[in-house]
Amino acid sequence: MTAMRVFRGFHHPGIAPGCALTIGNFDGVHRGHQAMLALLQSEARHRGLPTCVLSFEPHPRDFFAAKAGKPELAPARIATLRDKLGELERCGVDQVVILRFDEALASLPAQDFIRQVLVEGLGARYVLVGDDFRFGAKRQGDYATLDAAGQARGFDVARMMSYEVHGLRVSSSAVREALAVGDMAAAAALLGRPYAITGHVTHGRKLGRQLGESAPGAADGFRTLNLRFRHDKPAAHGIFAVLVHGLTPEPLPGVASLGNRPTVEDAGRVLLEVHCLQWPLGPEGGYGKLARVELLHKLRDEARYDGLEALTAAIAVDTEAARAFLATHAAQRRQTTRDRI
Repeated sequence: MTAMRVFRGFHHPGIAPGCALTIGNFDGVHRGHQAMLALLQSEARHRGLPTCVLSFEPHPRDFFAAKAGKPELAPARIATLRDKLGELERCGVDQVVILRFDEALASLPAQDFIRQVLVEGLGARYVLVGDDFRFGAKRQGDYATLDAAGQARGFDVARMMSYEVHGLRVSSSAVREALAVGDMAAAAALLGRPYAITGHVTHGRKLGRQLGESAPGAADGFRTLNLRFRHDKPAAHGIFAVLVHGLTPEPLPGVASLGNRPTVEDAGRVLLEVHCLQWPLGPEGGYGKLARVELLHKLRDEARYDGLEALTAAIAVDTEAARAFLATHAAQRRQTTRDRI
């Protein structure tokens, strides 16, 4: 399969001259998104066209929240751009075009958006959108606007109605709500996979090596893998039982903290910090390698402790809770595998 191509903006000679296109933020690439992309692929094959996703960075609601001086209105981010692109590639998308959402794009009238972006920029010959799709300055454009333009300019337009699982409309908002309350099973059902964050392992303050030196079962300290979450408002937060993929042939069990580390000053940056229950990584600890961390079960919220001794004790408790959950999780997976056989 040819690797998915990614473009920043549409002024690139490598962009396919004609495409089957869908438009959206695709935060999380949940099961509704996956169904839409499957339909897009089918229509593209029928027409002999490559598939294209048009998406935006920052999220339009991030832009408008910042413009209004109300950061609380910005949505929590489910996925990093890396993870979004990875899932789009897994869904078989041929190319992704990322447009910077700024004042110029926000103020572009709907008809100009159709002409400049869809027709002249991307050469769209088929456009698939969701049932609640709006676009253009002040969200004045809708499906009817797009459909009329398609008839006039010679491209097909279709829309996909809501996708439901057990009577629940699958949406990024529903995924955010599940992650916000720590219901990782519900989030996985909506996403069609365990919730995960991918990133390169970076150097931290190496405080974990010192924290656990006196803790039972942690003679080498609570060594950690550090991954940055590049958005300051992650949809999930707290302490989790996790599996780490990509560093060893088999996934490594662990316990992770996702948030701002309130006990340890870190300039307010969001960090995914993982303590692996096994440490076959040597002294370098996988630095620079790409890891995918599945957040399987939320143990608790983040908390501020009075000093590092109290923090160390809490980590030891979390570690044992993670061991217990992951042992049960592994047994259930083995039983499921036997049942399938």
